[in-house]
Amino acid sequence: MSPVETPKTGPAPSVAGRLDTMLGRFTMYRLILLVLAALAAYSLLLDVLGWLTFGIPEMLAHLVLCLGLTYASNRVLAALFRVRPHSESSLITGLLLYFLFWPSFQALDVAGVALACVLASASKYALAWRGRHIFNPAAAGAFVAGLTGLNIATWWAATPAMLWLLVPGVLLVLYRTRKFLMASVFTLVATSIITVELLRAGMTAGMGIYQALAQRPLLFFVGFMLTEPLTLPPRRWQQLALATVVGVVFAVPYNLGFIANSPEAALLLGNLLAFLVGQRGGVKLRFAGSRQLTPSTTEFSFEPARAVRFLPGQYMELDLPHAKSDGKGRRRVFSLTGSPTERLVKFGVRTAEPLSAAKKVLLALKPGDELAATSVGGDFILPGDPNKPVLLIAAGIGITPFLSHLASGQLRERDAVMLLLARSADEVAYADELRASGVRVLVHLADGSEPPAGMAAVSGHGARLDGETLAQLVPDIAARDVYVSGSPASVASLRRAARKAGARRVHVDSFSGY
Repeated sequence: MSPVETPKTGPAPSVAGRLDTMLGRFTMYRLILLVLAALAAYSLLLDVLGWLTFGIPEMLAHLVLCLGLTYASNRVLAALFRVRPHSESSLITGLLLYFLFWPSFQALDVAGVALACVLASASKYALAWRGRHIFNPAAAGAFVAGLTGLNIATWWAATPAMLWLLVPGVLLVLYRTRKFLMASVFTLVATSIITVELLRAGMTAGMGIYQALAQRPLLFFVGFMLTEPLTLPPRRWQQLALATVVGVVFAVPYNLGFIANSPEAALLLGNLLAFLVGQRGGVKLRFAGSRQLTPSTTEFSFEPARAVRFLPGQYMELDLPHAKSDGKGRRRVFSLTGSPTERLVKFGVRTAEPLSAAKKVLLALKPGDELAATSVGGDFILPGDPNKPVLLIAAGIGITPFLSHLASGQLRERDAVMLLLARSADEVAYADELRASGVRVLVHLADGSEPPAGMAAVSGHGARLDGETLAQLVPDIAARDVYVSGSPASVASLRRAARKAGARRVHVDSFSGY
């Protein structure tokens, strides 16, 4: 979701704001694919320089096998199951398997890798529930291939020479996916356990930590596999608990006969636990209709095939296949704007030109057309204590998650102030709903026009909304939980302004542009 152009909101964009804007041009899947592709190219360079010793022919053949077989098998299976193949996902799986198995020309090794590739694709369909795969495909393929004895995953990406690009690549992915905290919990738990084991073996603490991070697949595992969105539980506290459990199973040595300690076994256990607590399975959505919210935004309504479990403020990921890709992938995340008790599922979307291929799919829908929703998640949720006052700040179409709070009645008895930023009065979405809510609404318009009836105006004409202005508008901001929603750049700027105004707790929800 990309908000409409909004008023200036504080100082010039920070490095983080500019990075958010840049990364927002890529979907999460596309970014992961690009980072893995860069790592694959880097590994070939390392072999040329002598830092790796597999041999270029072996590495190239291994890369072609992993990519070609996962791509081809995924397309064949998709045709058999009569669904559109997600090519980006199959290429990511192929690149992961490239780094999991040792490049080799040995017949059994090649057979094991080939089996892992086919099984990884098959797991998306055979080990799935209502359209959602339960297990990480690469981990599932590697685990089962290991049980056959043909080949065992070595996770050779855990090579010190790979760290020079692996570390920034992992950091970039974690920054984009907002999974730093989860990754930190896993890394701390696993590293601590591994280091203690190595200390018992007579190694120094420094060398123990180095071996855990540089010679074990810990960083690759957490950056590209543990944090895969489709196999995560929906809430942050659940993700942190999962990171702790998987960290223990990842690091503690065990041997149960046919199953021994391995990263893929730890991940599959984590996937199963996440499946049990999350929105189990995808949901078919039947298009019910749309309505124009503003000249540049539209609301889309769908009837789900079964009840959708979500909390106000959460999002849903939609699979929007399109014949001609624009390079941004086919999965999109949208905030749910309705109440969990409503029959229809609703999304507010910016639909101004230029339109992405996915948005063209949405606008071309006719009543009765079907889409698939792949997951529900997010922690943009109001405090459990209804007596806790809140300040809700929305930039452009960033208002959408707040509509779910309104529709569910969560703001009816709560002390709430809402601050909206928009380009002009006719770009204020959901004006009728806001008026009917009874919530105090402040509007900051870039063109200085009068806001819709029932809303108080805040100085516009391009004036920046800085910390001083925000403190004047909401003098008791320090006592309120602050929620900020909008584009990455707007969110970064507004969060800084809220902090300078005295806010102690600031929750954010960034909408990457597409």
